[in-house]
Amino acid sequence: MVRIFKTRHFSRWTLKAGIHDKALTQAIDEMILGLSDANLGGSVFKKRLPAPGRGKRGGFRTLIATRTEQYYFFVFGFEKNKRSNVTTTELQALQALAIELLSLTEHQIIDAVEDGAIQEIMYDAENKKRHS
Repeated sequence: MVRIFKTRHFSRWTLKAGIHDKALTQAIDEMILGLSDANLGGSVFKKRLPAPGRGKRGGFRTLIATRTEQYYFFVFGFEKNKRSNVTTTELQALQALAIELLSLTEHQIIDAVEDGAIQEIMYDAENKKRHS
């Protein structure tokens, strides 16, 4: 079963950027098919998202923590036209966050969702398979 989450910081950014959960689940669908933009190491992957009316070329970059293809955590995002990449220091911090998030137990995930540290994005992979 695939589960998708976004951190509190990432969730606030998506609201400001006008990115909907559907775009995030589509990005994970592509990643499941092996279509990520870059493996940055430390279980952090880069994935482009389209901007409304501009497509992926003028869109956003997101960084996703994943290791098992069961859990995906959106941890950081930015507009491509405002910056080209994350700094080495930012990447190291995101890799440390990825280790922390990917080592959470089910009970810890429930607690993190309840206290708002992370939000789960509704995703029904089985339903997608039946309707594809």
